[in-house]
Amino acid sequence: METTVTKEGRTAIPAEIRRRHSIEAGTRLVWLDDGVTIKVVPVPADPIAALRGSGRGEGLVRALLEGRRREREK
Repeated sequence: METTVTKEGRTAIPAEIRRRHSIEAGTRLVWLDDGVTIKVVPVPADPIAALRGSGRGEGLVRALLEGRRREREK
């Protein structure tokens, strides 16, 4: 997908991308520039709720407890 930037620096987000990422009027976007590429990331209205469950199945609690056990043994 491709868009054009206007003289005022504006561009449109293609409808397919808006639908896929639930971007609607009022959605905040973060622009990440690493010097080579630019990424545009939508900011969820409730970032904490958006992350809830994202680590499920990773064994994070087990890894944390194992790390703490190793530290105590030192």
